[in-house]
Amino acid sequence: MALTVGIYVYDEVEVLDFAGPYEVFSTASRVAGRLSPGAAPPFAVGLVSEERRTVVARANFRVEPHFTIDEHPPLDVLLVPGGVHDRELSKKRVVDWIARQHARTRLTASVCTGAFLLAQAGLLEGLEATTHWEDSADLRAQFPGVRVREGARFVEEGRVATSAGISAGLDLSLRIVARLAGEELARRTARQMDYDWRLA
Repeated sequence: MALTVGIYVYDEVEVLDFAGPYEVFSTASRVAGRLSPGAAPPFAVGLVSEERRTVVARANFRVEPHFTIDEHPPLDVLLVPGGVHDRELSKKRVVDWIARQHARTRLTASVCTGAFLLAQAGLLEGLEATTHWEDSADLRAQFPGVRVREGARFVEEGRVATSAGISAGLDLSLRIVARLAGEELARRTARQMDYDWRLA
């Protein structure tokens, strides 16, 4: 059975933060289908938003999410991308949803400043985490209980994983593929995407 990956999207989300991981998981399933015709795909990926409406990402990039936080399949992986996240931090409904999902997921992850939302939900307290280099000081100041690590493409702490800025979400997503579906599939996925990825 496919593992369900939900990527939370919101107004002013960074496009590559969510589109990059979406491409990784969907490509991994496509590659796996060629390797094992007829087998169930390893991942089913969908976009989740707070409300059922068009989300306007950065640079006026319009997105139609598949699900809402009130109506979506059970998630095996939740990924929270970054962007202009300040308004999301103040949404108790969204933050509580992230915390509830983490109680059920196999893995909860963030890209870039999505780490702020994980921290707001209490997921990073006492853990090592990373974010975009430009926002590391702010993450440290706003959430002193988070041990901010700079210079890492991604950081894994058990069932929580965080990545650095924007393109680092590709590295983390490939790592998640390796972790949940095998390193060989991750390497073949990176090759299919023509992406220079090294297991780290």
